[in-house]
Amino acid sequence: MPHNTVAVVGAAETTRLGVIPELSQLGLHADAALNAMAECGLKPKDIDGIATAGETPVQLAHYLGITPTWVDGTSVGGCSFMIHVRHAAAAIQAGLAKTILITHGESGKSRVGNPMRSIHPQSLNGQFEQPFGPMGPPSMFTIPVLRYMKTYGVTVEQIAQVAVVQREWAAMNPRATFRTPITTEDVLNSRMIAYPFRLLMCCLVTDGGGALILTSVERAKDFPTKPVYILGTGESAETPMVSQMEDFTSSRAFRVAGPTAFKEAGITHKDVDHLMIYDAFAHLPVYGLEDLGFLPKGEAAGFIAARNTAPGGSLPMNTNGGGLSYMHSGMYGMYALQESVRQMRGVAPAQIPGAKISVCHGVGGMFAASGTIIFSNQAP
Repeated sequence: MPHNTVAVVGAAETTRLGVIPELSQLGLHADAALNAMAECGLKPKDIDGIATAGETPVQLAHYLGITPTWVDGTSVGGCSFMIHVRHAAAAIQAGLAKTILITHGESGKSRVGNPMRSIHPQSLNGQFEQPFGPMGPPSMFTIPVLRYMKTYGVTVEQIAQVAVVQREWAAMNPRATFRTPITTEDVLNSRMIAYPFRLLMCCLVTDGGGALILTSVERAKDFPTKPVYILGTGESAETPMVSQMEDFTSSRAFRVAGPTAFKEAGITHKDVDHLMIYDAFAHLPVYGLEDLGFLPKGEAAGFIAARNTAPGGSLPMNTNGGGLSYMHSGMYGMYALQESVRQMRGVAPAQIPGAKISVCHGVGGMFAASGTIIFSNQAP
């Protein structure tokens, strides 16, 4: 895909974040979508492409009064929205649509209008994992992280540092769910969920959503918002079953999506000013830093513990507070994308001075899928 031919011109989250019992899942999608449209002066009739996960694009298009010429219902977990951005950019370049809306909304806390969460007994998970009793992500994610810790000699204290550092970023963000500083001891003394995960190593459960609007670079000049350009994109998938990962210490999907985006963007790791790595649980940034090539295997936990990703560090990461402290309604990828856009616009609560390139990397399921988007605020 040619570089810098598509831009984000609209980016907004739901009016409120956290606990929103008065809005259904569909209502959260609509709230975020209307906020993004209002920001850049658009109406539903101006949108000709739509992508979403959780809800179907058909239902959302009808609800918003949009008649699209392009739709994408890719739903592979929390990185779906990164993949939507990739697909939308390709669609705009191909002339399939001119103005594409990507939405997310989940009533993760209040459970208003959310579909029932269930694993079909005939699915691969239902046949080969559920009979052994895993209770969702907190127990299934323990399988790879325990192998990683044993292989590389990484300690629980080092993993806990991920939560500590991200709370420092959250303290600067007025919209963050949790802003009170925490220590390593606080993390290790919080309630045990499934070893090695304590409560403060696990993602939040909230209500909320967000939306992005993409168009061509040429049209972006006509909008009142500062455009954020898409430099590179990548996507991949590995397995729906965490037990069947090729290597418990590394994500094959990460190792494909990340390098694909870097190659397309034509950048090196030294060019990256800002980084978002999906952090549903505290180990995920460790995997992301290594599988994207920022650090050799086994070194990321020490890198974070040494405060390299903290405020004032050499590689600012998860500057909104992440899924551990900012927001996590179920599929976190949209919130990571929103923070990358804010940083590139220069309006983030914890703004990185002079940041020109932001890498936003997501995971879906238990390392099942991945998507990477590289943004820039430098005009082509």
